[in-house]
Amino acid sequence: MIMYLQHFGLREPPFGLTPDTHFFFAGSSYQAALNTLLVAARSGEGFVKIVGEVGNGKTLLCRKFLAMLNQASPVPSASDVPPAPRFLTAYILNPYLEPRSLLLALAEEFSVPMDKDADQHQLLKGLTRALLECARNGQRALVCLDEVQAMPLESLEMLRLLTNLETEKRKLLQVVLFGQPELNERLRHRSIRQLRQRISFQHELKGLRRDEMERYLRHRLAVAQFPGDTLFSKGAVGKLYRISGGTPRLVNIVAHKALMLAFSDGRQQVLARHVRDAAADTPEAHRDWLPWAVLAGVAAIVLSGVAWMTLQ
Repeated sequence: MIMYLQHFGLREPPFGLTPDTHFFFAGSSYQAALNTLLVAARSGEGFVKIVGEVGNGKTLLCRKFLAMLNQASPVPSASDVPPAPRFLTAYILNPYLEPRSLLLALAEEFSVPMDKDADQHQLLKGLTRALLECARNGQRALVCLDEVQAMPLESLEMLRLLTNLETEKRKLLQVVLFGQPELNERLRHRSIRQLRQRISFQHELKGLRRDEMERYLRHRLAVAQFPGDTLFSKGAVGKLYRISGGTPRLVNIVAHKALMLAFSDGRQQVLARHVRDAAADTPEAHRDWLPWAVLAGVAAIVLSGVAWMTLQ
């Protein structure tokens, strides 16, 4: 890996899979989702839903949102304009939690001292006291839950009960749900229809658009302190989009392998063939790209046959 970085003059791998907020790319769908989250949080809405396909960057978006939530806002120009609220946040990655386990996880995230043997009623009372204290201190409590499509329906209903807690002005707890498209189907279940009605803001997270692909690659290379302009040829960029469909995780996997191939080739630039070979070694990308490759091959054979018959 050291040789790989030195060869291209990079300080760190530009296409890692860890959701590092320094690499966050504000593409059209991602900036719209981030704006939706910030507006919803600062307006005090109870439930927000973000849905996106596998690999579209939901976890990175969530971490970027949490990092920005308490950033200093400009000083209000008028004394009667209240400052931006401060948030006490929690992030729950594991969705496979029954209601009591969910309450324990929330208590731990919000640093609420709880007896591990406390029953569900005691846990709910303890969390309620903590949320009221948070409101008295001028803070807002917000929890982000990832992979919610796998959460038991009973736990989703417990979240709704928690958002029933409110003062005269606002809810004591705001909830942001991140999930795959299956979450939409899950929320149609009749038993949680009350929760579904409380979703005030929602956004469907799309992948990268074709015209964003080159900017995405340049952005990540710049964060990794690449000293040049770009490492990817025009042909490589186009092939990378066709292979990945704009899914950031697949882009990162194939781009990383393509850089390794270019390094092994002694090249200072990634070419289309490097991307092609990298995709052949990536099952998900190869599966999506293979039918197009087969069609292209068949088309070439047919055209060759037509040309031969014409000459004959």
